[in-house]
Amino acid sequence: MVRNVTIFVVFGLVGLVVASPATVRSRQDIENFRQFLEGIKRGNENAEQFQAEKQKFPFANDEELSGKFQGDIVLDNEDYELMLQEYAAGRNAFTTRYIGPWPANTVVYEFADGEFDDEQKAAILDAIRDIEAHTCVKFRYRVPSERVFVSLTGETNGCYASVGHMQSRGVHTMNLGRNTVGVGCFRHATIVHEFMHILGFRHMHTTHNRDQYVKINEENIVPGREHNFILYSDSEVDNLGIEYDYVSCLHYGPNVFSDNGAPTIEALKQHEGNMGQRIYVTDSDWLRINRFYNCPGAWD
Repeated sequence: MVRNVTIFVVFGLVGLVVASPATVRSRQDIENFRQFLEGIKRGNENAEQFQAEKQKFPFANDEELSGKFQGDIVLDNEDYELMLQEYAAGRNAFTTRYIGPWPANTVVYEFADGEFDDEQKAAILDAIRDIEAHTCVKFRYRVPSERVFVSLTGETNGCYASVGHMQSRGVHTMNLGRNTVGVGCFRHATIVHEFMHILGFRHMHTTHNRDQYVKINEENIVPGREHNFILYSDSEVDNLGIEYDYVSCLHYGPNVFSDNGAPTIEALKQHEGNMGQRIYVTDSDWLRINRFYNCPGAWD
């Protein structure tokens, strides 16, 4: 059964903010937005900046603090240009380009030279084997002639990744800041989290029906970090018939980007487990991958 649907997946031109009537933008507004885009384009420029973020938000996951869009999402240069054009035109919706699943359900990757030790490589390969064991997605090491692949790097400025497959992108980014296995970017579910971005998934708390399950306490969010809590419309994402998952490895923690220590994400329903956990991958996480990639039996 073929389904061209998404859950937090850029698949077609996807608005990152719910559209509303055009608004007149001043030159200063446009310049401020341009500076905002430049900031998330750079992300954390070094390990010191990343460590400063960790001290500022001690209860956040490393990938939430990596300085990219929504914390750990790497956008393409063309995306930034589109965002600025949309904003300057007075629209509240800004868009990214077409991104889809990996052809033949196969992710092509390689380890960048000298980035990881044997133990760290083993942890990454363990995450790959876990995905392959639970889904029909496969991974294959790059051959030198291939130009479209995921480059696995270990820069110590956080964990972050490109979203989905794009032929014109060429080299896709996935960075896991080097650390002791089981810590920071090298927790198992964090590695899977970044691979899920590579496979085409966005964060759980941005889905269109999230307000039925969580309350975003805007008054507690650090000014300038609001983009981490955008809400997609139901015309932009499809939940694939799967219930909202508070403990998905794609869900932010409750106090992320808090300006005052109070929760920024508040659960509206009782649930088991810890929101924002990165210890394990849930059954719903696996099912999302299987349904998006049309794996056998996923829609039975």
